[in-house]
Amino acid sequence: MRTKLIATVILLASVTLAFFSLRGDSAIMDEVAHLPAGYSYIVKQDMRLNPEHPPLLKDLAGLSVWGWSKITGNKINFPDNYKAWTQDINGQWDFGSYFMYQAGNNADAMLFWGRLPFLLLMLLLGFFVFRWAKELYGDKAALLATVLYAFSPTVLAHCRFVTTDVGAATAFFIALYYFSHWLKTPDWKNTAKAGLIFGLALLAKFSTVLLIPAFILLTLVYVFLKEKEQKFITRFSNYFGKLLSLGLVGIIFVVIPVYLFHVWHYPAGLQQRDIDFILGSSPVHLVSSLLHWMAGKPVLRALAQYLFGVAMVFQRALGGNTTYFMGEVASLGWKSYFPITYLIKETLALHLLTLIAFFYFLKNLYCGRNNQHNFALWLKSVFPQLSMLTVVVIYWYTSVFSANLNIGVRHILPTFPFIYLLVSGQISLWLNDDTCVSNCFLNNSRFKKGLVAFILAFGVASVVAVYPSFLAYFNESIGGPQNGYKYTVDSNLDWGQDLKRLKTWADQNGVDKIYLDYFGGSSPDYYFGNRALVWHGHYQREQLTQSNYLALSMTYRQNDLGRPTSSFNGKNGYYRWLENLEPVAKIGQSIWVYKIK
Repeated sequence: MRTKLIATVILLASVTLAFFSLRGDSAIMDEVAHLPAGYSYIVKQDMRLNPEHPPLLKDLAGLSVWGWSKITGNKINFPDNYKAWTQDINGQWDFGSYFMYQAGNNADAMLFWGRLPFLLLMLLLGFFVFRWAKELYGDKAALLATVLYAFSPTVLAHCRFVTTDVGAATAFFIALYYFSHWLKTPDWKNTAKAGLIFGLALLAKFSTVLLIPAFILLTLVYVFLKEKEQKFITRFSNYFGKLLSLGLVGIIFVVIPVYLFHVWHYPAGLQQRDIDFILGSSPVHLVSSLLHWMAGKPVLRALAQYLFGVAMVFQRALGGNTTYFMGEVASLGWKSYFPITYLIKETLALHLLTLIAFFYFLKNLYCGRNNQHNFALWLKSVFPQLSMLTVVVIYWYTSVFSANLNIGVRHILPTFPFIYLLVSGQISLWLNDDTCVSNCFLNNSRFKKGLVAFILAFGVASVVAVYPSFLAYFNESIGGPQNGYKYTVDSNLDWGQDLKRLKTWADQNGVDKIYLDYFGGSSPDYYFGNRALVWHGHYQREQLTQSNYLALSMTYRQNDLGRPTSSFNGKNGYYRWLENLEPVAKIGQSIWVYKIK
């Protein structure tokens, strides 16, 4: 009971930090697409907007905003006669911007209420991290995993936004938790339970389709390790039938009904037009004809919409995105992007504990080398941990080698809770291990506990110190948040979250008008009125005549100043004249303000 109480306090402290920090954040880039799309799903049952992401998480935001509107009487104007809704193909950006900032709606209130469900998801995932760690390793590991999770700068940064990343992490973790329990007891009750959770996971983010090969592989290994009272083929066929049933439960009873709701008022002809246009000239265009046909069949329309989204994800991953990374700018990815970004975006505390855990694991593996005949038995005893490691490897391999989309460490966030748990488990075993030689200082229980406590305190303090700018966190290995822009930008640093803080700075410093080259989902006009003067790097410098100040988003700055690689076909270098100017202000590290006169 005491352990649960401490874990609850830890999670509540974390969510409190997230809650108060999100109130000052303006809309990030993705929110201007996700939140309006989610609201349209709830009130229109029409998924013409943002089909490249499943609807469940956007539904939560839309339902929260709809509920706020109904309870408080604040009417929300839905511009269903706007061109981006009536004519455009997936006009999510234009529609979202108009809906949020030009249709007479309260954008800040909608953002606030739309974000709240994601804090609840953060708490839900924290509960399962604690629960699974406690089941596998006990109280110490459960508390340690909870601290690593609750004060992860990446989790704190992204649990506050209407995006899919923390939701995807929640889906992966909970789905594997129930799948692991199903493997031990594959009765029909656990099959139904794991199947329903699997279906919900598929509705969180399309990357959760990686659960399918992971589940198949893990089932094969688990069946192979089971007592050999039957032939392998017999054992596997028994499991495979229930595994297939698990998948069908998720698809038939969760995915299809939810998607059916979302295409209920989405005209079939419009759905077919959108499929043909978006997929017709892509590397996955061969599937467009099949999806076009499926969209014309009432019984298959829901499944067609789901597969349409999956195809769009493959299309975008192959296509890449203009990105800055460690002095270079490219349209395709770097193989080193995710490993390096992970190392500099997560805390040094986590990395130190990871090293201790890794070497302790190797030591135990080495000491047990003479018990190789028990290897299969050992594998079976640690199968939940093996399952987590399998998901991490599959996800990282796919992210590093199969995608050109390098726009944020958030894309590997679904693997983080598994890492926290695995590290915490080994650390708890190390804390309880007294097998070192008697004169080994590492055998001192008090020393080990003190060391872990110091590392944790150091990590928590470094994260809390960047409040409220958790998105701008970089660890001490590169000099902290002030040096992060030298390595990576976009959703690792600058996603448009600081526009309201720029407005506050301008008000406090008596800046009447300011040139602004802004990267994000918010609207400068909504907050500044005519005080914000639109500027872009390729404009002529001589045109800077109406203000003494220029505010520049770091994503645009670094993309412009980075060294072009062979995959980058655009033009840059327009902001070279700023390199010798020191900014007069750094707004949350994501927007730099220059005095140009």
